[in-house]
Amino acid sequence: MSSKKDSFSSKDKSYMKLAINLARARKGLTGENPSVGCLIVKDDKIISIGQTGYNGRPHAESNAINNSFQDLAGAKMYVTLEPCNHYGKTPPCTKSIIKSDIKEVFYSINDIDNKVKGKSFKILTKKNIKVRRGLLKNEAIDLYDSYVINRKYKMPFVTAKIAVSKNKLIYSEKVKRITNQTSDKLSHYLRFKNDGLMISSNTLNIDNPKLNCRLSGYEKYSPKRIILDKNLDIRMNTYIYKSVKNDNTIIFHNSSNHSKIKALKKRGINLIKLKLTTKKKFNFRTILKKLFSLGIRNLLVEGGEKITKNMLKNRLINQFYLFESLKTLPKTKKYVIFTSSNILIRNYKVKSKISSKLAKDKITIYKR
Repeated sequence: MSSKKDSFSSKDKSYMKLAINLARARKGLTGENPSVGCLIVKDDKIISIGQTGYNGRPHAESNAINNSFQDLAGAKMYVTLEPCNHYGKTPPCTKSIIKSDIKEVFYSINDIDNKVKGKSFKILTKKNIKVRRGLLKNEAIDLYDSYVINRKYKMPFVTAKIAVSKNKLIYSEKVKRITNQTSDKLSHYLRFKNDGLMISSNTLNIDNPKLNCRLSGYEKYSPKRIILDKNLDIRMNTYIYKSVKNDNTIIFHNSSNHSKIKALKKRGINLIKLKLTTKKKFNFRTILKKLFSLGIRNLLVEGGEKITKNMLKNRLINQFYLFESLKTLPKTKKYVIFTSSNILIRNYKVKSKISSKLAKDKITIYKR
């Protein structure tokens, strides 16, 4: 039965929830294109599904249509985002929908791309296809938060994470791990879902991290490594230096050390020299714009205190994961305190909390 508020039936909503779940599963893995989920239903049975292909193609609607073994005449399509209607690297999805004789199309929100926005409705209705918009709109808006940032600001959607001890330390000399293995798996999941991972050269030289995804079966989805290294202090014996391949490493710098530049370029590292601000610091907005131009759409920041504080203060982080451990770390000769709690609370809202009696760590997700 239809609800009085939006006139969509409970079946309509359940089908769109499945489509949203399909899109969410591939979010962060579709390159420059948004992740879209699609279901085709006939006689109250799901006869085909589709997702946006890895790196953005084929589109979900085309995949769903091509995956079907049944005649689609008279079927309904549930798709999370307005179908495309223009020729790009693939033909318009509206053309495939019309050709398939689907009779009704549901989608959650209009595409914000001006080449598409609102036009599909007119194209499909002219062909006597019933189009219904707004189904589970709020869920879809949350799904496309990164896509909106990409399109509107020409910058990556930035997710940052930091782990703190019970006594608010993010680093203590000779302590390798603050959080537990369950939290570590979530950290690697975040690496899987982002196409770039940014740290400072200080973090690189102290921790010698691998910056890859180590979830079994997902290693090939490791993000590009992005290092902020003003003076090119990167050590040649680090894992990052030794494992450069296939244009997977970018260093932003402001150095005139020609011998170091030559050695790093020979290794295959993409070196990008940037001007510094009057305070002799990088302009993070400039960095984000440059990363966007290089194809980075979702960026994970695993920086230390300085990077995190700067980006939080300037509201350049869209989503923030705060991992809080029950461990108390020793204040050795070298330790770092997390001092950005007030900025985080002031500039961001709590989206959700993750806790487990088994895992112990508390994880709070903040959104701008």
